[in-house]
Amino acid sequence: MRSLIVLVLASTALLAGCDKQSAAPAQPQQTQAPSASNGSAALPPSAEGLPGPHEQGLLVEKYKGQPLPTADFLGLNGKGITLARFKGRPILLNLWATWCGPCVLEMPTLDKLAQAQADKLQVITVSQDLKGSAQVGPWWTEHKPVLLQPYTDPENHMLAGINGGDVGAGSLPTTVLYDKNGKEVWRMLGAMDWMSPRAQELLAEGLK
Repeated sequence: MRSLIVLVLASTALLAGCDKQSAAPAQPQQTQAPSASNGSAALPPSAEGLPGPHEQGLLVEKYKGQPLPTADFLGLNGKGITLARFKGRPILLNLWATWCGPCVLEMPTLDKLAQAQADKLQVITVSQDLKGSAQVGPWWTEHKPVLLQPYTDPENHMLAGINGGDVGAGSLPTTVLYDKNGKEVWRMLGAMDWMSPRAQELLAEGLK
């Protein structure tokens, strides 16, 4: 009985969303997504460890053709960079945060995708954590993604940039596919298994 109570409380905490980030009223909302089968937000070891419903992010195509955001974020040296630096190959931009359970759940599959499609696709993950590298650094050290880089955006410039300047209109995770010309193909609201057949089919559209 005790283990059942702990499981229920853990699941409830994961689905509670970003109201934990009360220090910033404009902080993006966490997109509701299924928790791991054990009720925990812990990082799963692989795509195979994710439950099936994890593939059911919301596909949005109404922004198709929108150009890369010009907003800057922080590179590994702490200096501002923009997505224009990566233009020339398709880009999969993922906006996430360490406190966002669904974001953490999908991260291993983004890293596997980055490895599998390294010659065709640039996977760029930009944290929206308000404390920037102070929060992201320890998380990165613990979980050790292989190809992804710990870019940060404590001012939420990127989330505002893809939503017409309104950071409050955004949610996490949000993942946007841009074609090789820097035009948006689609965006996914909520977590995905990025190695799933559905994800591969959607990505193929932008990798033509």
